[in-house]
Amino acid sequence: MKRIKIGIMSTKDVRKRIIDIAAGRYVPKRGEPKVWFNSMKSLSEVLSDNNRELLKIIADSEPENIQELADITGRKASNLGRTLKTFEHYGFIKMIKHSRSKKPVAIATEFDIRMRA
Repeated sequence: MKRIKIGIMSTKDVRKRIIDIAAGRYVPKRGEPKVWFNSMKSLSEVLSDNNRELLKIIADSEPENIQELADITGRKASNLGRTLKTFEHYGFIKMIKHSRSKKPVAIATEFDIRMRA
């Protein structure tokens, strides 16, 4: 399992960083976060206690599809779908097409969080 580095800085600073990278004015250093949140609050919503537990369940049980994950967790498949899309967006999981369904695969269950004042 991979450990993901997460950074927290303002939206304004993230935009400036992206523009500077695109313009060649800044080259990210090895080990810098690749995933950014604009506040501790937004990070805590994505990595809430329930969502971290969900990531652990995905890693440990390796469900074949979203419905199986719903059965394991007792959560509704529709609610899981939204959370899984968010996880995929941030690179915490990948969704693999598996016949007529998608299989969630955990990529990371450990996180290093770095804040910028």
